[in-house]
Amino acid sequence: MKRRIFVRVERCLGCKSCELACALAHAAAKDLVSLVASEENPGHSVSVEACETRAVPVHCNHCEDAPCVLACPTGAMRRQEPDGPVLLDASKCIGCKMCVQACPFGVLTVRRGGKGILKCDLCAERVAAGLEPACVAACPTQALVFCREEDVVSSKRRRAAQRLVSAREAEEAQTEKSG
Repeated sequence: MKRRIFVRVERCLGCKSCELACALAHAAAKDLVSLVASEENPGHSVSVEACETRAVPVHCNHCEDAPCVLACPTGAMRRQEPDGPVLLDASKCIGCKMCVQACPFGVLTVRRGGKGILKCDLCAERVAAGLEPACVAACPTQALVFCREEDVVSSKRRRAAQRLVSAREAEEAQTEKSG
């Protein structure tokens, strides 16, 4: 099963470290000082959105039946392998923005100047080198996790079981005090 980025909303501080790391990972300049000096603006494909009392990192979900892939008239949006991430072949992109309109999460954005699309590639080069995607590695609170879906489900199940055990133990302790 493929790995993808999962968000633990309760841990996000809204610091936007993920946005900066994403921009640096996809820039020609690979450090912040060089990036600022170059005046390059690579953009980022993860966005931290303020939502009521929380901040939420929003990124491409690399949908199983990706609407952006279906909407792309040139095949610029594609998967290299069936379980792999949805990738953009910029050389095939004609800038029609059909993928932007089709994305149910609103995570695809148009590059500055209106030429081309910004889209998460799960930092394919970093992952191939055994590293986590840049946004995940940069998150100081581990609000972003790069793992398999079954690992997330298993972890949630364990936490739910622990809450039930703790509640039961508290209930038993209360019964002993009053009894």
